[in-house]
Amino acid sequence: MVKFCVYILYSKSHQRYYIGQTADLTKRLIRHNSGYESSTKPYAPWEMVCCILKPSRGEAMVLERKLKNLNTADLTKFITKYGLTDFEGQEA
Repeated sequence: MVKFCVYILYSKSHQRYYIGQTADLTKRLIRHNSGYESSTKPYAPWEMVCCILKPSRGEAMVLERKLKNLNTADLTKFITKYGLTDFEGQEA
């Protein structure tokens, strides 16, 4: 069963976060760092700071929207709490 990842990227050079969701995280990160995505191209390189797995695209989209509505301080708290710990397969 395919799981969907809600991910948060961080650009150290521009101190900027990007939030997205995908079924193929490796491919998506490569696209962001290779300049294929116009919304993230100016801020590369990106590093992944958080990944939360969800069982369906619908659930991933709901979490993505909630995260995009957080201010930077609350997003930083979320990253501190969950970080990459969920990447190993646990569902948040």
